[in-house]
Amino acid sequence: MSDHRSTPSPGAPASAARRAVHRGHVLHITGSPLVQEARRHLVSVPDGALAIDDAGRIAWVGPFRELPAAFAGAPVHGDASDFLIPGFVDAHVHFPQTYTTSAHGGGQLLEWLDSCVFPSEARLEDEGFARMIAGDFTRRRIMAGTTSALVFGSAFPHAQDALFEASRDAGLRLVSGRGIQTVGSGPAAPLLTSEEDAIALSCAEIDRWHAVDTGDATTATLQVAIVPRFSLSVTPTTFRGLGELYDVARGEGVHFHSHLNENDRPGTGEIAAVRQVYGTETYLDTYDGRFLPGSERGGSSLLGRRSVFAHAVHCQDSELARLAETGSSIAHCPTSQQFLGSGTMPWRRTVASGVNVAIGSDVGAGDEWLVSRVLNDAFKVHLSEPGDAGVEIDAAELLFTGTLAGARALDMEERYGNLDVGKDADFLTIRPDLWEPLALTLAHGIRSDDEARATDQILFTLLMGLREPAIAAVHVQGRRVSAG
Repeated sequence: MSDHRSTPSPGAPASAARRAVHRGHVLHITGSPLVQEARRHLVSVPDGALAIDDAGRIAWVGPFRELPAAFAGAPVHGDASDFLIPGFVDAHVHFPQTYTTSAHGGGQLLEWLDSCVFPSEARLEDEGFARMIAGDFTRRRIMAGTTSALVFGSAFPHAQDALFEASRDAGLRLVSGRGIQTVGSGPAAPLLTSEEDAIALSCAEIDRWHAVDTGDATTATLQVAIVPRFSLSVTPTTFRGLGELYDVARGEGVHFHSHLNENDRPGTGEIAAVRQVYGTETYLDTYDGRFLPGSERGGSSLLGRRSVFAHAVHCQDSELARLAETGSSIAHCPTSQQFLGSGTMPWRRTVASGVNVAIGSDVGAGDEWLVSRVLNDAFKVHLSEPGDAGVEIDAAELLFTGTLAGARALDMEERYGNLDVGKDADFLTIRPDLWEPLALTLAHGIRSDDEARATDQILFTLLMGLREPAIAAVHVQGRRVSAG
């Protein structure tokens, strides 16, 4: 048995051979806990190993010295100084906004959309530009160790084709759908379609890309979502048509994704505008089929266990209860919420409602691609919530939110999200020596004599101090992924 260390280049070809042993400090959240239970489910194996079978599944996890004889002849990658964690799951990221990070819009959400987002997204009408941005988006995902993502797509079908092709060729998991807009401001005009075309284009995307790789949504790496930008980008007629489409597509494992309760600026913000346009009691009612005045039912609900709503910063208790009741998830986006002055999703109240909370980079209002950097922001903003709302999210809860909660939001928890035996081998090899600040803090930071406390300290430092250069390899289904 050899002990092999290598630093793969981002453009190196993906390896077809999957049977292998990967050595390092294994850290993951085992089982299927709630976020409040994550610490009790934290697994730490300091000199551990993942044994991957020929199908790209995890066959064994444990101390390297106890590796089963069946893997005695398998190639060994890494050593005890590496870390092995599940691949990150980004539950909300905008593909057409790859080049929009750090763009100044002169205001909050609605002003930023008009001045920065809509003009940027309109550029993808050019097929060459769309193909270029799809390649760059995919490379950034690999650099950041994002093995699975729920991606808000482009309005242009050829751009969506380029995104799915780039993800397929790299070997990444992707859930995405074209951004649906049937009404909007002047700057949004290039992105608008008729209501009939909006439904037809979504149907065509489902037919072309949903589960195209395996034919089964429970195993597919490529999946499609129905994605209206937000309630202000569509009409009751559009909502009615989307509900009818989802009544059929839901059974095929198609996802639903949109924005919810992001900006509550008094009188002129997003939430005020939605309630003024629709006359509903809550913002969520518009997605729940109750989009007629007075929250009267006008169509089918779009909520469910494959429905993910980004932000949910200003939800009423009744909205949180309804999200939890339907098995819908929230994609929490603390980085972009700071950038746009949207406020802070109340962690204690939201989690207490029972709704699943995953993490979203929200690139491009979010300027961090690396999920652990977004978790870093989450730790800070929630520690700073006023009064009794302030909470210190522990390291295991952070890891859960960036991995298993995302898999749960995508209804793929049985396939990935942790390193349990039998799951697909979606994981990262982190090599601290590749990023000196991380290596130094891990090597010389204060450590408790209590083993459990020391593990918390190591995991916290790893997540808070991680940067892209330290991600030595990214694996999906046991294969190292590549954008090359």
